[in-house]
Amino acid sequence: MTVCDLILPCRNEGPALLTLLPRVPAEFAPIVVDNGSTDDTAVVAQRLGARVVVEQQAGYGAAVHAGLLVATHDYVAFMDGDGSFDPDDLIPMLAGVSDGDADLAVGRRRPSRRSVWPWHARLGNALIVAWLRHRIGMAAHDIAPIRVCRREALLDLDVQDRRFGYPGELLQKATTAGWRLAERDVPYGPRAKGTRSKVSGSVVGTARTARDFWKVLG
Repeated sequence: MTVCDLILPCRNEGPALLTLLPRVPAEFAPIVVDNGSTDDTAVVAQRLGARVVVEQQAGYGAAVHAGLLVATHDYVAFMDGDGSFDPDDLIPMLAGVSDGDADLAVGRRRPSRRSVWPWHARLGNALIVAWLRHRIGMAAHDIAPIRVCRREALLDLDVQDRRFGYPGELLQKATTAGWRLAERDVPYGPRAKGTRSKVSGSVVGTARTARDFWKVLG
């Protein structure tokens, strides 16, 4: 059985982790990166057997990179810790990378209902993806909110952004480096009750994220 570290960047995701972590398949070793939580995120994660890393620098990219640095397995997976994704969907993605069919497996969100992906977040994603597909011929149709790759390869890619532009820089560098991308549709559900999105939860949050993306892509 291939074992893969699962990095979950979290900020105030305690309620989500209560139901998410018990569902993580045996192939994955969860690493919860606590990125400035004021709730019981770290306590819940430790109680449920996850490794906990504290990252003081705020930002999605900072949390992801902190988890990557402490990962110990050859393969790493990344997924939001808010309960919106099913960790079982990582299994075929890991298989595709470990079998050598792809260098990077990514998920393409298929929302369970319109309200889980607000119009402003959907529009921002579509614009960024369209730019990447037109400019550099990127194969994916989403900004890879759920993904699997080899740890050392990702470290060698040297993604520098530490804010919300991280996925865009990753896809840009992976594409220009000639990585083979495999995209898979994944169900995208509502966040766990008691949590709130730092990105799509408001127009302002989406605008800030889009700004981070364009700074990276520019």
